This record gives sequence, structure tokens and C-alpha cells, in this order.
Amino acid sequence: MSAGGAFGGNRGLRPVPPEKGVFPLDHMHLCDLEKKEYLSCLKTAGHKSEQCRQFSKKYLECRMEKNLMAKQDMSELGFGKQYVAETSSEENKDERIEK
Repeated sequence: MSAGGAFGGNRGLRPVPPEKGVFPLDHMHLCDLEKKEYLSCLKTAGHKSEQCRQFSKKYLECRMEKNLMAKQDMSELGFGKQYVAETSSEENKDERIEK
């Protein structure tokens, strides 16, 4: 008979959390506005997250400012130079359409 835990786990080892993806919940609702903006954008964009990247970035920045996740450079989270070029070209496209 084995001495493992439920589902074959080993009770002697401490679990190690993943590096990313798990962070404290926002129990105090510190970033609710940013979260709602992002979710609203996703809903109107047909859940195409690439169209809501500016709201995603704003939400992550809020979480970092409120110590709800580790502070990281935005380029490590997928918002590098390419993101800046994409948003500026989209803004220019909007300006051309309006003129």
C-alpha cells in the first residue's frame, strides 16, 4: 500500500505555485473599473482579445500598482515595441478615416 495522498500525491512535498497565472484576487475591488472596461470590450469585440489589448494593459498596470501582482516590465507580458507600433498605427488609421 502506498503512503501517498489523495489521487496519488506525495504528502511529504510542499506544492510549488506556478510562476505566472496565479495572483491574489481583488477582494477590495481596486481594479474593478479596468476589469469591467476589458470585459465590456471583449463582449463587443466578439471575444477577440487582440482588439482589447489597451484595456488588458491598463488592467495589468492597475494590478501592479495596487500590489495585486508582481511588478514586471510590460514587454515581459506581451506589450513590447510591437504593441506600441500596433496601437499607433490603429490611431493613425482612425485619424485618416475621420478626415
